[in-house]
Amino acid sequence: MSGGSYYVPASSKWPILASLALGVMMTGTGMVLVHGRGTPMMAAGLVGVLAVMTLWFRDVIRESRRGLYDAQMDRSFRWGMGWFIFSEVMFFAAFFGTLFYVRNFAIPWLDGEGAKGVAALLWPDFTASWPLMNPPDSSIAGPVETFSPWQLPLVNTLILVSSSITLTVAHEGLKEGYRSTTRNWLACTVLLGLCFITIQGVEYYEAYTHYGITLQAGIYGATFFILTGFHGLHVIIGTIILAVMLGRVLRGHFAAGDHFGFEAAAWYWHFVDAVWIGLFLFVYVF
Repeated sequence: MSGGSYYVPASSKWPILASLALGVMMTGTGMVLVHGRGTPMMAAGLVGVLAVMTLWFRDVIRESRRGLYDAQMDRSFRWGMGWFIFSEVMFFAAFFGTLFYVRNFAIPWLDGEGAKGVAALLWPDFTASWPLMNPPDSSIAGPVETFSPWQLPLVNTLILVSSSITLTVAHEGLKEGYRSTTRNWLACTVLLGLCFITIQGVEYYEAYTHYGITLQAGIYGATFFILTGFHGLHVIIGTIILAVMLGRVLRGHFAAGDHFGFEAAAWYWHFVDAVWIGLFLFVYVF
């Protein structure tokens, strides 16, 4: 299977199975959003996606442990991970762009400002402000109160910044061959990820029960949950990835000069941490 300078993988059933599982999941999701039913299909698709990912990654790990990957394959993995993270950057850029557009263009237009200020004719009594506590359409109830950035959001910021530090220490320990250092600091990183997820769950509970911040609370509620919710999903995925890396470290996987799986997980986690800094500043502070 390995010859010359490039590794050619054997034919695999996983890509087509992943596509089918993803198709089922998205079809079910669309049915839930449009018709209010289709949850079993969505759940079955999600289980299928997770199962395929688990088995596919298992095969990749086995191939790596058998020494089937050479330097060219390592470069391919690095380019692949790099482009994946770039796609995630564009993903969040679209959401941040939406927030910027709404705050700086759409809402002022409704108050008569700018080139499209004629939109103020729709709701002549509307006054532009952010956070938008009183949506122009009176049938939509805005949030009652917004979160102070210096409470739970600040705690979560400190947690994620700390997790980047602990992960860096774990990575340096792996590169130097100190496996106990890698194990302990990586375990701390996973724990910090779980703490972040828990605190964000508490924040969402408070948002719905006490602050009136819901998906139906106008554009503020929508942008709040889109940005923080998708980021929270990335934290959950990143925590799972790091937990898998921890399991591999405990099983003796990785070497000082051969550990791209660990390195890719670190790239992803640092990216997630960087996105949160932007969220903290533009969703909570400004």
